[in-house]
Amino acid sequence: MGGILDKRITLARPELPCDPPFWARGPHLQTVAANYLPSPVPALPWERIRLDLDDGDAMALRVLEGGSGVVVHLFHGLGGSADGHYMQRAAARLHALGHTVLAANHRGAGEGAGWSRHSYNSGSTGDLEAVLRFGRTRFPGRLQVAVGFSISANMLLLLLGLNGADLPDRAIAVNPPVDLEACSRRLVKGFNRCYDRHFVHLLRREVMLRPGARPLAPARTMRDLDAVYTAPQAGYPSRDAYYAQCSSGPHLGRIQVPTVILTSLDDPFAPGGDVVKCALSPAVHLHTEPHGGHMGYLSRNLAGFRWLDYALEHYLGCLLDPAMGEHWPAAQADANSMRGILQGPWAEVGKREARPPAMRSEWKRDEKAIPAPAGMPCQPTWRSGGKPRPS
Repeated sequence: MGGILDKRITLARPELPCDPPFWARGPHLQTVAANYLPSPVPALPWERIRLDLDDGDAMALRVLEGGSGVVVHLFHGLGGSADGHYMQRAAARLHALGHTVLAANHRGAGEGAGWSRHSYNSGSTGDLEAVLRFGRTRFPGRLQVAVGFSISANMLLLLLGLNGADLPDRAIAVNPPVDLEACSRRLVKGFNRCYDRHFVHLLRREVMLRPGARPLAPARTMRDLDAVYTAPQAGYPSRDAYYAQCSSGPHLGRIQVPTVILTSLDDPFAPGGDVVKCALSPAVHLHTEPHGGHMGYLSRNLAGFRWLDYALEHYLGCLLDPAMGEHWPAAQADANSMRGILQGPWAEVGKREARPPAMRSEWKRDEKAIPAPAGMPCQPTWRSGGKPRPS
């Protein structure tokens, strides 16, 4: 794969911003309400797969095969699984667009509970690589896109920044905690302690389901749990070393794969300001929203209120633009191969289905009030050098 180019990618923002409804204003209301707002998802015909790992553990994968030339890998947040509401909504929408979807449960999560002796953590980049290798083997010649949510977003960015052996061709990271030390300290303050206790409860339950599990030492906070369990079981000498080595922030300047980071400035424990402080590679497009909480993004200007789903579809459309392959050869493939993927036998599917949502009316609550643009809104533009500007 070629080196980092001297031109910075700038993608058009989604037409609609996240405009919180009156009942979901503020970072905590956004974060909490998004978990309870009903958003029906059709039953999906998942194929369930056990992926055996080199150390004897295993991960539970789910696959929805589509007809396009694109495979989208979905990785869930801390204490979650492929059953998470955001995972299910993303899978349903992407499959409806014709893409193949591969939803991964981290070690011990979802239907993989009890399969693994070890836990996943913020530095489990090898597990992401194993899933990506599986995707390339199962679906050769297709464009591989990775989408990470929360802790998986940090894992994904860390993998990209370390330039691992098995990388996706495109990436989207949603609300990544790029500074684990700062994130852990925020979790023990104010209302954030509710999230902290919730994470501790979920992870203690996961750990106790593992083969040969022993009672954990007392841990009231995530900082405590990381000190007595996460860091030592992953081979780090201390919690501080774990946080320092597994925070993706210092590595964002070395990313070579076209990547979108989507985050909110009012995230209560992993705010977008942490990303803004980092040096970003020209391959990274940063989108910060003023409002959205932690993976909430409820917006009154969209049918169903789910701005996150709308933004993901928008940026996936941008990353699938054939111009990306012209200027930025994908990881593990040269420019000619990329043109073949994006303009080959699946081109008609891409033209018909993978359009940015701003060009369709189904997302909007009031078409007359919000006219659709005349042209493609996500043609990438390029500018030379300069300090990265958050969009």
